[in-house]
Parts: sequence; C-alpha cells; structure tokens
Amino acid sequence: MTFMIRAALAACVVAGLAAPAVAQQSVTQADIQRLQDNVFLAERDVNQLNDRDGARATQLRTELDDLRDEVIYLKVKLRKERTLARAEYADVRDRIEDVRSRARGDASGRSSSARPAPAETVAPAPVPAPRASSRSTTTASSEVPAGTEIDVRLQNSLNSGTAKVEDRFEATTLVDLNVEGRTLIPAGSVMRGVVTAVEPGTRTNRTSKMTVSFDQVTVNGRAYPMRGTVTQAIEGEGIRGEAVRTGAGAAVGGILGAVLGGGKGALLGVLIGGGGTLAATEGKEVELPQGTVLRVRVDAPLQLASAR
Repeated sequence: MTFMIRAALAACVVAGLAAPAVAQQSVTQADIQRLQDNVFLAERDVNQLNDRDGARATQLRTELDDLRDEVIYLKVKLRKERTLARAEYADVRDRIEDVRSRARGDASGRSSSARPAPAETVAPAPVPAPRASSRSTTTASSEVPAGTEIDVRLQNSLNSGTAKVEDRFEATTLVDLNVEGRTLIPAGSVMRGVVTAVEPGTRTNRTSKMTVSFDQVTVNGRAYPMRGTVTQAIEGEGIRGEAVRTGAGAAVGGILGAVLGGGKGALLGVLIGGGGTLAATEGKEVELPQGTVLRVRVDAPLQLASAR
C-alpha cells in the first residue's frame, strides 16, 4: 500500500513538472496563421469604419500596424525556438480581437475581467443605411476574387544576403485590373510587400532562400489589406510594349503572356516554390533587381471600393 501511495505522488509531481512544457509547446504555426488571418479581417473592419469615423479608423490602423509586426515576431520566434508561451500568443490574439470589436462598435475596449469573444462567434455590426449626399458619385464595394493574378514591377532591389525578416518594399502594378467592365486597380497602383523569411547562403548552406508576400495595395490614395503570394519572377528587360500597357486592360488574371516573347524574360537562377519561397541556384544569393516583374496571386478575396 505504501509503495502504491508513493508511486501515485511521484506521478502527480511528474505531471506537474511536465504541464508548463506542454503549455510552452502548444502554440503551432497553424495558430500563427490564424493570427495573420485575424489581422487581415481586422484591417477590413477598420477600412469599413473609415467611412463612418475617419479619425478613429486612423487610430486603430496604427494599433493594427504594431500588432501585425508582433505577429511576424511571434512567427519568427516560434520557427527559431520551436516553442512559444501560450500567454504571449493569447495576448496578441486578444488585442487583435479588441481592435476588431472597437472597429465594429461592439465594445469600447477590453475588459479586465472578460476577454472578447472569438471572431467566429461575434455577429458583424449592422451596416447603417446610406445618408443623402450632395456629391454626384456614390461608393460601391467591389471584390477582386481569390486566385486573381496581378503583375507588378519592383521599386526596390531584394537580395537574400542583405534582406531581413520584416523588411518592407514596394511594387507598382503594370496594367489596369478590370473586373466586370470596371477598373478596380489602375496601372501604377502601389502594392506593399514584406520579407517573411530569409536564409542567406553560407559555407554550410549552399542554397539561399527568401520568401516574400504582399499585404497591402493602395488604390486612388486609399490603402486596402490584401494577401498575395509570388508565383513568377520576370526580368524587367524581358518586358515589351509597355507604352500600351495602361490601355491594354486585363480581365481576371495576369498579362505577362501577352507582353513577353515566349517566356524569354524569365529571371535566371531563381526558382519559386510553394508559399512564394524563392530559391537561388547553389552557391548564389537570391537576387531580385529593381525593375523585376513579379506575378502575384491574390490568396483571399480583396475588398475594394470603386466610384460609379
């Protein structure tokens, strides 16, 4: 009997010691992806608030920019250290939900005794009826479907040997993107990109890699959140007939096939894998010169507002 009691006590002690380790390892990359998805949804809520309360939307957008950087930090930390405290993850998650609640008008802030409800259980705030306006134009919501491909030209050079995670860069769209006869993204619109992962070449790691994505597009002076993945890289010198690009127009999809001569402009020495990861040939760095054309796939429906 004494032996059984001692064994039971020992088991309890071991379980108590193991519990913190389990909690540390409970956060996964899937959890981080959900945080990124929630940031995307929060940006959409803030953009919808902008028409009702521009000053408040600006304040929330600043908070959301900081939260986006914190999510990237957590993603990198989890990848490097293999563990992440659940409390650290939960704090960022709750703060994102707090921004969403305030943008929708559900709450004025987080309560010290209660956490905001998860996004999927909170009903969206009703959209107020439009008020009469003396302006001759009205604003209609328009959507760029997921899977749409947009061709953009890099305004900065990128190199896996010098780039850092969280580095920002910009690119401009090559042609008008038209959907159902309306121009939703005019040529020359600015898309913001971010370096999400980078592995420079070393003596032991002969294959350098760099992952970039796009998280924002600015149309007619207004910024919209987006999720875009690079699927193809083309050298700038491979583009022909750019004098007519703004008049060419584009249905849903990219237009590189129409302006490239048999794919001769493909960027040499760069391979693109899943998730937009660019890998260089062995012994070289991933090099994307200024002017490189990237084909970007829209990974989630992109909500815009167009005048009509």
